[in-house]
Amino acid sequence: MLGGKTIIVTGVSSGIGAETARQVMAQGGKVIGVDRNPPTLDLHAFHRADLMDGAALDALVAKLAMAKADGLANIAGVPPTAPPEVVVTVNLVALKRLTLGIVDSLADGASIVNLASLAGIGWEGEVAKIRAAEGLAHAEVPEFCRAQGITPENSYFFSKQALVAWTHGMRWTWRGRGIRMNAVSPGPVDTPILADFLETLGERAEEDMRIMDRAGTPADIAPVVCFLLSEGSGWLRGVNIATDGGMRAHIEATSNGLN
Repeated sequence: MLGGKTIIVTGVSSGIGAETARQVMAQGGKVIGVDRNPPTLDLHAFHRADLMDGAALDALVAKLAMAKADGLANIAGVPPTAPPEVVVTVNLVALKRLTLGIVDSLADGASIVNLASLAGIGWEGEVAKIRAAEGLAHAEVPEFCRAQGITPENSYFFSKQALVAWTHGMRWTWRGRGIRMNAVSPGPVDTPILADFLETLGERAEEDMRIMDRAGTPADIAPVVCFLLSEGSGWLRGVNIATDGGMRAHIEATSNGLN
């Protein structure tokens, strides 16, 4: 499905990013990895970068633009235990800055996949804050968080809600070149930072874990990312795929009195 394609994967050194890279290569693709830590896989190329550093991010964009890649998997992210300005910067602002910085250099027909989250459910109720975050620069994030009431309790939810909304909003932006953007929204996933989510998201996360038969694994999520990177998903535009063991279906059915 991905034979002969070059895919940029951020967050490539662990968890879902590492598994996505492994599956891309198993399908015959080349992976250009991005992470602040060195990878465990033998990649086609690797760029070490801290997405909190705006200047370093711009330098990274210049390097990635030379690759003429066929796809971008935006998987790098931080858990809600990080300070709110870090969560918003890495999970939203830097992701958008990198994507918009390299999109002109992507091959026609390329696919962009954003790793969102079950935490992004309910974005429709946060449209005012989401619009206020449009065009944010790295240096502006702390003041944005203060002005908009982005706290340790809601920063992760907001970052993923805004990412889902952005994915929907960009559905036809590059339609003339056949470039599409979609998202994948996992529920709780068994990675090294699962404990951080359970600690910070508290009652909601604990309830999710009680209802689910098990936490997800990177091997549950990566195939969906790879599908969205492949030509088989060419008719999907602005879609957010819930890959969460049925949790979104449970939340929506329950809230509408179907259970």
